[in-house]
Amino acid sequence: MAAERILEVEGLSVAIPTPSGMLHPVQNVKFHVDRGETVAIVGESGCGKSLTSLAIMNLLPHRAMRSADRLVLDDTDMLRLGERQMSDIRGNRMSMIFQEPMTSLNPAYTIGDQLTEGPRRHGQSGMSEARDRAVWLLEKVGITAATNRLRQYPHQLSGGLRQRVMIAMALMCGPDLIIADEPTTALDVTIQAQILHLLAELQREFRTGLILITHDLGVVARVADRVAVMYAGQIVEEGTAHRIFTTPSHPYTRGLLDCIPIPGKTARGSHLGSIPGIVPSLIGEMPGCHFAERCRHATGRCTSRPVGLGDGLGPDHRVRCVFSPEELQP
Repeated sequence: MAAERILEVEGLSVAIPTPSGMLHPVQNVKFHVDRGETVAIVGESGCGKSLTSLAIMNLLPHRAMRSADRLVLDDTDMLRLGERQMSDIRGNRMSMIFQEPMTSLNPAYTIGDQLTEGPRRHGQSGMSEARDRAVWLLEKVGITAATNRLRQYPHQLSGGLRQRVMIAMALMCGPDLIIADEPTTALDVTIQAQILHLLAELQREFRTGLILITHDLGVVARVADRVAVMYAGQIVEEGTAHRIFTTPSHPYTRGLLDCIPIPGKTARGSHLGSIPGIVPSLIGEMPGCHFAERCRHATGRCTSRPVGLGDGLGPDHRVRCVFSPEELQP
């Protein structure tokens, strides 16, 4: 049975004018999300992961300009929607869990007010029904004494509890798609594991599509179905999580994985892998491969023309490289 496509993104780009020229932090991004699927977008800080998610939600900074060939949520072409129509979708059919829950929750309003705002704004229920759903979801995400929590303010909750509130808030209107932007960054390791386990359980129960944005490959290995690796504003490799972790094909993906110590294999005191060089400036046009200056395989043809996402080692695998995956296999 064919998977139900929830989100299709093709040719998504973001441009931001700066005094030095036009900045291109997101360039020609293409991926999709199916119902019940977790797609992880990974890469180092500044590669364009968060701006990609904000572009999908149409929540970019004022000066940023978005363009795309295709941006479809279920059967809705979001490129044709005005701001009022997008506002009807955000928090309703598509929700976002932001990186830092303390700054995402309004300190002046109770947890109950903030949880019930979405269903009431989108006309799904009245106050009584919204509060009942809020209590039910708070219990679902593992918060005890949920009824009493509705009267509390964000500063009265720990970081882990605030993040659970953010997850409950994202689920209040039963969205088809949730975007989680670094949902465990500000939490300690124990709470991180609990939040990831919770997200996986809720996704299976509600069959929601999930975009997980992170730089933590350990997180990706535990929860992702498919992985898109970003570098300097572009997706450089995409495939199943198993494919990416067992047979990475792009030199950047290999460099990321080489930086991770492997229990039982990495000798104590040995040097971890590293990627030489620095990320290129994304101001102005950049012909060719963005990773070429840091790649030991690079030749003249890597910088002479644009490099697209080509076929990889299987039908669900794509790599942005002029070399075939077989040529790059060690």
